[in-house]
Amino acid sequence: MTLTVPTILTLFRIVLLPVIIVVFYLPEYFPRTATWSNIAAAGVFVLAALTDWLDGWIARRYDLTSAFGAFLDPVADKLMVAVALFLLVQQNPTPLMAVASAIIVGREISISALREWMAEIGQRAKVGVAWIGKLKTTMQIVAIVVCLHQRDVPELRLYRIGEALLVVAAVLTIWSALIYVRAAWPALRDNDSGRV
Repeated sequence: MTLTVPTILTLFRIVLLPVIIVVFYLPEYFPRTATWSNIAAAGVFVLAALTDWLDGWIARRYDLTSAFGAFLDPVADKLMVAVALFLLVQQNPTPLMAVASAIIVGREISISALREWMAEIGQRAKVGVAWIGKLKTTMQIVAIVVCLHQRDVPELRLYRIGEALLVVAAVLTIWSALIYVRAAWPALRDNDSGRV
């Protein structure tokens, strides 16, 4: 297997996951880092999000797509979002944060399973990425960055804005999931489509 630039960027995104965890928890062991660790965690997450955009652009622009890259890219995306949400819920274990995060992570698992099943029956194209999925991803990234930052600007409650954006992302998550399930519904109810 030859590693292409997009695949290397995707692997780099996965490598950034433990980095974001270490940076996020630095103040627990080194209190003097508390003034900048959240900003650094948000910065690492932004870097990971940029590699997500960049690897897709390079793969399409220079025709560097591969089966391994197509498998790994969505896995890296989902790991990135799930790890960040777990960190945020652990630090701010409110019902709102927990429910929004559970909806987002649950949807990612469910739709991944749906796509895998649709691929097995040769109908993967019916549940391809839609515009609502891209909007949902963008909203998630912005919400997570704002929540990771955790620094309020005078007269602007950034963390509360981040929480509100995360709720909007959860609503978009449900909406996009319904669109994918609706697209897959004919295959789901078909008795000849490989029911276990």
